[in-house]
Amino acid sequence: MTDSTLNPADAPDALSPDAMTLDELRVALAPILPFHAAFDGWGAEALAQAAQELGVPADRAALAFPDGAIGMIDAWFAAIDADMAVRAPAPMLAARKIRDRITRLVSARLDAMEMHREALRRALAILAMPQNALRAARLGWRAADAMWRLAGDTAVDLSHYTKRLTLAGVYATTILVFVDDASEDFGDTRAFLDRRIAGVMRFERVKAQLKPDTDRMFSPVRFLGRLRYPAS
Repeated sequence: MTDSTLNPADAPDALSPDAMTLDELRVALAPILPFHAAFDGWGAEALAQAAQELGVPADRAALAFPDGAIGMIDAWFAAIDADMAVRAPAPMLAARKIRDRITRLVSARLDAMEMHREALRRALAILAMPQNALRAARLGWRAADAMWRLAGDTAVDLSHYTKRLTLAGVYATTILVFVDDASEDFGDTRAFLDRRIAGVMRFERVKAQLKPDTDRMFSPVRFLGRLRYPAS
């Protein structure tokens, strides 16, 4: 696996760091942060190092992350969302089956994090803290939503939520395998992902087979309608 994440400051049409808003600065710093968080943790030192690399004062960089470490992790995960869309764009996925689309999207995220596993490990430790449980859940949901949208999902009913909750669980457990995977080309992680997704697909097939026939189910509205307008 190779990393193709670009430093936003290297883009030909990038703004000068001095001209960036705090939101733009946050986006620019996000992909740089994990290089330093791997050694210094998700804190002020890593942020100062990333700011120096980008060419902005550390105190200004700090203003872009008023929520500290959790905000830095959030920004990095958002950068992974964007990187995933580059590695596995929707047109490339269109010809694949849904199972293959989701597998490719999860793999694209892992590819983006391959060289940052220590930063990821530190990030997961922070997200596992009780006070960060809600934020961690939101980030998991956001990742799953981004994947399903790229996969072409347009569901607006209950399945919109169940699909994302299920994928968030698959993604979270796959990451836990990934951070400690010592196999060649992360073969153990890929095999684990394949098994989890295969299990989900089997469940979806069974669920579809067990889905009740709405035409045969009792409907109070239909019953009252028949009382009011009896068949001739």
